[in-house]
Amino acid sequence: MDGLHNSTSTSASGMRAQADRLRFVSENIANADTPGYRRKMTTFEAVVANGRETGQVRTGPVELDQSALDRIHDPSHPMADAKGYFDGSNVDLVMEIADAREAQRSYEANLRMFDQARKMRSSLLELLRR
Repeated sequence: MDGLHNSTSTSASGMRAQADRLRFVSENIANADTPGYRRKMTTFEAVVANGRETGQVRTGPVELDQSALDRIHDPSHPMADAKGYFDGSNVDLVMEIADAREAQRSYEANLRMFDQARKMRSSLLELLRR
């Protein structure tokens, strides 16, 4: 049963990591029109316990995308400089939607693995009761 426990733990960690990733994508989409906003990105890290990788993952530290901010010309904007330009955000909505879809599909795959391990555990317990 230890293997079944490990598989559910691994799947659950994948779901948590993808949920965090989806939260960052949502924040990026919500702030796409916020002047000066930099896209948030994260990576996944392997969880290490007792010097060994457990097969689980977690999100790494949040990093801000350092690519150039869009320069927007709008002399009437309160943040515009003397030439009428201000810094927009560096969020690309097409990229964010693709990242959201990838995170969603990965979350669903981890959910299916979790459910499959749960069903296997239930079947094993039912066999042991007989």
